[in-house]
Amino acid sequence: MKENKTIAYVGGANLHQGVKSLDWNLDYARFRIWLTEKYNVDIAYLFIGLIPKYKDLYTYLQKAGFTLVFKEVVYDGNGKAKGNCDADLIVQAMKDSYEEKTVKSILVSSDGDYTQLVKFWQNRGQIQVILSPAPPKKCSILLKRTEIKIVYLDDKKNVLGYKNEKTPDGDEHRKGPFRSEH
Repeated sequence: MKENKTIAYVGGANLHQGVKSLDWNLDYARFRIWLTEKYNVDIAYLFIGLIPKYKDLYTYLQKAGFTLVFKEVVYDGNGKAKGNCDADLIVQAMKDSYEEKTVKSILVSSDGDYTQLVKFWQNRGQIQVILSPAPPKKCSILLKRTEIKIVYLDDKKNVLGYKNEKTPDGDEHRKGPFRSEH
């Protein structure tokens, strides 16, 4: 008998950039608890570029309950890391669907590149909700056209943000892939 679960597929860069653009810090531990309590999420995959200097962040995210799926990063001409995880997220989601590992799926992204995946889930009756890190005007119109319920995380800032804007290590100005740079 196969396990049927609710699985959240989190585009790490999209989540980070979306919240960062709204000028608040997401408490990832609180977010993971919220996913469980609000949407009965059993597994929360977080797709993220692998940069060794952020190993402490990865440990924190794992302790918070995320299953990290790493992507090797490459660097552009300016030394900026790029770890596009879209294909990895889609492949994992399709695999889980075809192997009947999921009953309901949640997408955490505002990226229209996931529209076909959302439509696939929609046809199979597997999509529960889209959680958009971006505000309504910046969430892809392609995702909106699917008519799947979209919850905007900025509306949940009071529940999901750091109460005092400090990171887990107490540093208000920690820099990294999941911290606002002030």
